[in-house]
Amino acid sequence: MTTPLARNRNYTLLWSGQALAEVGFSATMIAFPLLVLAVTGSPVAAGLVLSADATAQLLAGLPAGALVDRWDRRRIMLACEAAQVLALGGLVVAIWLDTATVAHMVAVAAVLGVCRALFEPAEDACLPKLVPDEQLATAVAMNSARSSLGQMAGTALGGALFAVTRWLPFLVDLLTHCAAFLALLFLRVPPSPRGPSAERHFLREIGEGLRWVWRHREVRATAACAVVLNLFFTAFYVVVIVLAEQRGVAKAEIGVMAAMLGVGGVLGALAAPRLHRVLGPHKSIAAVFWAVTLLTPLAAPVHDGYLLGALFAGMAFLAPTANTTISTHQLLLTPDQLRGRLSGVLAVVVGTAGAAGPLVGGALTQLLPAHQAVLVCAAGIALVTAFVTVSPTLRRYAERKEETA
Repeated sequence: MTTPLARNRNYTLLWSGQALAEVGFSATMIAFPLLVLAVTGSPVAAGLVLSADATAQLLAGLPAGALVDRWDRRRIMLACEAAQVLALGGLVVAIWLDTATVAHMVAVAAVLGVCRALFEPAEDACLPKLVPDEQLATAVAMNSARSSLGQMAGTALGGALFAVTRWLPFLVDLLTHCAAFLALLFLRVPPSPRGPSAERHFLREIGEGLRWVWRHREVRATAACAVVLNLFFTAFYVVVIVLAEQRGVAKAEIGVMAAMLGVGGVLGALAAPRLHRVLGPHKSIAAVFWAVTLLTPLAAPVHDGYLLGALFAGMAFLAPTANTTISTHQLLLTPDQLRGRLSGVLAVVVGTAGAAGPLVGGALTQLLPAHQAVLVCAAGIALVTAFVTVSPTLRRYAERKEETA
C-alpha cells in the first residue's frame, strides 16, 4: 500500500523547508526595490537590482541544468541554501551599518538568481525519486501551491517588515534559508545512476539537453505554447495595470487586483490533482489556454479594480492543472541523467518570454490606447489557443509513446 504523500518523510521535509524559503524570497523581492529607493531615490537603480536577479537566473539556466546532472543533487541544494544565507547575511550587516551600496545589492541579487537556477532543476530532478509515480502529479501540484502561497505571504510580509526597519525582511529571508538548509540535512534521496563523466565536454552536455527537448515533439510543442502564452500574458498584465491607472482605479484596488493572481493560483493548485485526473491530458492543457482567451478581452471595458482582480483569479485557476499534467509527463518521460538539463532548458526558454513580456506590454501601451493593447494581447493568446486545440501532438498528449523527429 502506497504511503500517503503527507506521511512521506522526505517529500514533507523538502516541501516544508522550501515553503519557508519561498516566503523569505518573496519578502526580499518586494523589499529590494524599497531599499534601493530609500538609499538612492533612483527608480532606475531599483530596476537594475531586480533585473540582476532575473538576468543571473537566465544566464545560469543552461549550465546549471548540466551541473545538476553531473553532481549530487542534494549537495547542490544544500550549497545553494548556504550561499544564500551568506549573501543575505552580508547584506543585513551592510544595511545595519548603513554602508549598503547598489553594487552590493546587485551582487546579492545575482547570487540569489544563480542559486535559484541551480536549486530548481535539482529539486525537479529529485522529485520522481522521492514520491512514487502515481503520486507525482499530486506532488507537482502541491509544489505549485507552495509557490503561490509563498509569494502571497512573502509579498505582504516583506512590505510590513521593511516598514519596521530596513534590514528586517532580509534577516527573515536569511532565517528561512537556514531552516530550509536544516530540513535538507535530514533529506534522503535515493542514489542516481552515474551521470556524465567529468572528462566529457561541458558544452556538449548542454547540447545534449537542448537536443533532448528539440527531438521530443510533446516537449517541444508544450514549450513553444508556454512561451507564447507567457509572453502575451505578462504583456497583458502590464497593459492592465496601465489601463487601471488611466481609469482612476485606486492604488489599493490595484494591489488587490494583482494579489488575486496568487489567490487563483493557490485555489487552482489545490484543485489540480483532481482536475488532472478528471479532464485528461489534452483537456487539462487546453483548458487554461481557453480560459485566458475568453477572459482576456473582458478586461478592455472593465473600470473596477476588483472585477479585474476576479478576471486575474479566473485566468490563474487552471494554470496549475496544465502545469501538473505537463511537468509530470516530462519528468516520467525524461531519463534521470537528463532531468536537470530538461528543467534548465525549459526554465531559460519560458523565463526569457516572461522577461520580454513586460517590454512588449510597455511598447503596446506607448503605441496604442490601453484598451486596444488589451485586444492585441487577446489576439496573440487566441492564436496559440487555436494551435493547442487542433494540434495532433497535443491532442494525443501523454496517451502514446513519445515519437522523435
